[in-house]
Amino acid sequence: MKTKIILPFLMIVSVYLSSCQQHSAPKASEKTDSISVDLSNNDASETSGGETHSDVKGKMASSAEILARPQVPILCYHQVRNWTSSDGKMGKDYIVPIAEFKSQMKMLADSGYQTILPDQLYSYLLYGTKLPEKPIMLTFDDTKLDQYTVAVPEMKKYGFKAVFFIMTVSLGKPNYMSKAQVKELSDAGHVIGSHTYDHQNVKKYQGDDWVTQIEKPTKTLKDITGKDVKYFAYPFGLWNKEAIPELKKRGFTSAFILAEKRDENDPLFTIRRIIASGYWNTKTLHNSIVKSF
Repeated sequence: MKTKIILPFLMIVSVYLSSCQQHSAPKASEKTDSISVDLSNNDASETSGGETHSDVKGKMASSAEILARPQVPILCYHQVRNWTSSDGKMGKDYIVPIAEFKSQMKMLADSGYQTILPDQLYSYLLYGTKLPEKPIMLTFDDTKLDQYTVAVPEMKKYGFKAVFFIMTVSLGKPNYMSKAQVKELSDAGHVIGSHTYDHQNVKKYQGDDWVTQIEKPTKTLKDITGKDVKYFAYPFGLWNKEAIPELKKRGFTSAFILAEKRDENDPLFTIRRIIASGYWNTKTLHNSIVKSF
């Protein structure tokens, strides 16, 4: 008699549990990016770097495994404006004329490149997270105003996002971005990183220099954007081994150099970039991307 009672009861419990397992989770609400000066990008692709490090699961790669992964091309821009008579020969290397920049963005889009952001790169390097086909990262150093007025509207045409490494001493000065403009870029899905207070060589830091050049600027950028600042670009691309633990204990998860070799022990803090030279045409840029990475 007990068996006859228990069996139907077990069948009811089994059906109930099965129903719970099949119940789907609610869908996350969609987020719309907006920015003033007509810089919004309602057609932005899924390369906005919304994934956080805590979302990533799996075994962390060793330094050797990180170094073995194919490198993602990363371009470093400084100024996007036309040359003037006062620009020296060396200075022009850091100034990409407007028409050339537009051609470069079109070439990248036509070639199938898709921009990614640092969170995606971090997850790829450390956990092997899949990236879109032909990933590329666009970075801009030094807070120049033409990055906001010229480069961003052009990138918007192709749904491109970028990383802006901010030198906080320049905020609000003539020909540099304001705090409000940096906030707008962050709100639009671009990433704001640190480029120190006033572009001093990291290799020369001592004592309170870490507070002046790193801690205070990081707090300033967090106050502006309302977001943690996790990525750093070394001024002049210069770094040393002593700098890496100082950056780590201040909350940075990756740092970017220029074209030199990555460190075999800390590849996440020596991620390579190449400077997009003002002397390069579109073909030269494409060839440099292929050869350098």
